[in-house]
Amino acid sequence: MKNVLLVDGYNIIGAWPELTELKSHDLGSARDRLIEMMADYQGYTGHRVIIVFDAQFVEGMSKKMYNYRVEIIFTRKNETADERIEKLAIELNDIRTQVIVATSDYTEQWAIFGQGALRKSARELLIEVKQIEKKISKNIEKNQSARPVSKIPISDEIAEIFEKWRRGDK
Repeated sequence: MKNVLLVDGYNIIGAWPELTELKSHDLGSARDRLIEMMADYQGYTGHRVIIVFDAQFVEGMSKKMYNYRVEIIFTRKNETADERIEKLAIELNDIRTQVIVATSDYTEQWAIFGQGALRKSARELLIEVKQIEKKISKNIEKNQSARPVSKIPISDEIAEIFEKWRRGDK
């Protein structure tokens, strides 16, 4: 069975302290940080991650894009993230796929629960993300101490390019 995590982007940004702080200065930075965190989550868990943002904060038509292999959807002008998430939950939920919706919007939680999807609050997702970050850090430390230092010195710029390749970002 494969899992799909649908994330109510602005709801999560408004619920996580780090992202709320970023949002107060620059909403785009908060969105980017959420996408980075969800990319790590996706890479660690293997779940497909789709982040849905309301169009009210981004002018224009409905957009779908990928960043770090995370699917990002900006809704149409008069469509809410809740409406798009409900549609996606119905489309994606089948016998081989378990849909999980991350939001702290109580009404939305019950609506998607009725569609057969599981719900995860913003707080529960944050706890899971922090645990994953700790595990990733431990794995990195363990791997760095276990392997010999590179015999070829590389610049920070090249290391950053390699990191982007590792994450699947072009």
